[in-house]
Amino acid sequence: MTYNIIRPDHGMQSPCDATVLDRVRGDLERDGWTLLRGFETDIASFSDLTKALCRKITFDPAREYGDANTQKVDAGTGPIGLHIENGNTPVCPDIVAFFSPVAAFEGSQTTVCDGRAVYEAMDDSQKERWCRPMTVERHLPEALWKRYLANEHPAISRPEEVTPRHVEEFRAAIPNQDFDLLEDGGINYRLTVSPVRASALSGGLGFANAVLGPSHNYAPPRYRLDGSDEVGPDEVETLRELAETFTHEINWQDGDIAVLDNTRVMHGRRAIVDTNRQLFIGMGNL
Repeated sequence: MTYNIIRPDHGMQSPCDATVLDRVRGDLERDGWTLLRGFETDIASFSDLTKALCRKITFDPAREYGDANTQKVDAGTGPIGLHIENGNTPVCPDIVAFFSPVAAFEGSQTTVCDGRAVYEAMDDSQKERWCRPMTVERHLPEALWKRYLANEHPAISRPEEVTPRHVEEFRAAIPNQDFDLLEDGGINYRLTVSPVRASALSGGLGFANAVLGPSHNYAPPRYRLDGSDEVGPDEVETLRELAETFTHEINWQDGDIAVLDNTRVMHGRRAIVDTNRQLFIGMGNL
């Protein structure tokens, strides 16, 4: 996978300039991700870039907000496995972007892995297995699922506005999901996804999902292929080793912005050594 770096054509250039946006879209279509370095960046320009690339902004209900369109990245200090952002949610973002106003002196590299390369390197039996539908099942506490629903339901904007009618409308709106409401206010949530999917930006099949990823803010999920064939730890480790051969690291510099095709390229993180770092995320759908 090519390590693309887009640099300014002139000093004080905004990352939202039309020519820059064209280059970003070109890199996403060709390689699945790109890095902007040397631009005039702050949280406002990063937010504007996210809005320019995404028609609809999406959020992770477990994260704090940076501004109206962005959120803070805070997932402990340990390494984070490869995943697509919000890969276990019913509305998975097409594009995810990261902004590093303050880069770590050591460690904390973001990892990126082209799921298309991973899929192409699989043998025929692996390809057949991972092209099967996969059910993700996990418990979600009341505060998290209501915050997510309030963002995704067009008629409401705050968790306290959620009513049983909104819940049933959301259930019916996405046919590949189901859930059981529990006495503690949480839900037992089930979602069927395609672990191998076509890129929303460029087509072409890739292994792009959250099987190798973390559960930092959520209960660990259970993965089953065809609804009953459970994905075991040995199989996950085999996939992790394969994906590592196609993984690159972003060694952040202050002001960098990375943009990824979230339907093709998985990302993660090496362990944090220097905790004096800041990272924000913006994401959305085309």
